Amino acid sequence: MTFDSTAPDQRPLDFRSDTLTRPDEHMRSALARAEVGDNVIDIDPTIRRLEERAAETLGMPAALWTPSGTMANLIALSTHLRRGDRFLAPRGAHVLVNELGSAAWLAGGMPDPLEHDAGPGRPTPQTLRAAVGGDGPYYTLRTTLLSLENTHNAAGGAVIPPDEHAQLVAAARETGLRVHLDGARIWNASVALGVPPAALTVGVDSVSACFSKGLGAPVGSVVAGSEEFVEQARRMRQMLGGGVRQGGVLAAACLVALDRVDDLVADHAKAARLAAGLRERSWDVTEPQTNIVLAGVPDVETTLEKLRALGILALPMAGKVRFVLHRDVSEADVTEALRRIDTSPFDKTGN
Repeated sequence: MTFDSTAPDQRPLDFRSDTLTRPDEHMRSALARAEVGDNVIDIDPTIRRLEERAAETLGMPAALWTPSGTMANLIALSTHLRRGDRFLAPRGAHVLVNELGSAAWLAGGMPDPLEHDAGPGRPTPQTLRAAVGGDGPYYTLRTTLLSLENTHNAAGGAVIPPDEHAQLVAAARETGLRVHLDGARIWNASVALGVPPAALTVGVDSVSACFSKGLGAPVGSVVAGSEEFVEQARRMRQMLGGGVRQGGVLAAACLVALDRVDDLVADHAKAARLAAGLRERSWDVTEPQTNIVLAGVPDVETTLEKLRALGILALPMAGKVRFVLHRDVSEADVTEALRRIDTSPFDKTGN
């Protein structure tokens, strides 16, 4: 079949990412009304309000606005690591595979992955301790940092519950490691687990969080930690070109986004419904914990091509097809996607 994007029932259905969410009129109005200042020479008042609110929400002493989550993670790694330090992260973590090697190239760290033997997206404390090992000769790598990810994107938006988070942080402390948490989707984890975001950051030295994934903000993240950490992070942000001037127009959108965290429960429900529908059609799909659905298929590119022919947009992730649900994808869109799949030449494996 040929996809006709001009037909009323064949408009594109875009499941590629929750970064596709767009600011609505309320958010655009907040951008237009934002009080601003030069955030390099002084402090932009709207950015300051966002940083204070984000720090409190995340349970950290201070926070720093950044243009992107990748910059937030890079700032944290650059602050925590010395050149040549080894750091550990769960296999497939965003800092390992989706940030163009900046952890090694710019932060100077030597990344090493940990297997997901405690469940999707997380290692056991025993695996962490074994990976750190004991003291070696002077010429061996120093392991100084654990970087966690909650939710874990490549593991299908998998969450780390507070008790397992605490055990991993405790094991890191026992072995002398600092801990960074990539919380780009920590809001999803918080909603899925029914706990405040601060319950998922206990004991970490730093945490990043994103406002442009599923919440409608056009741009913006924060990196949070101690007052001393944020002071160093501010210098690193400037070094990386993140010294945005009247950034309050962007921070205003992030403040609106924070008001909408509870709305993410609807995205999780849509993801569960899509996953159930695909399983009913014999696709290999596990139950999503948040808003990301991963489908195992024999040939990812073939499946993506057939979906595109149906006007259904998705992306590859971790050797599977990834569908991401968000506020700009409706329940009706999920129903329509399943209807289109029913009209397609897919076999029972999704190919």
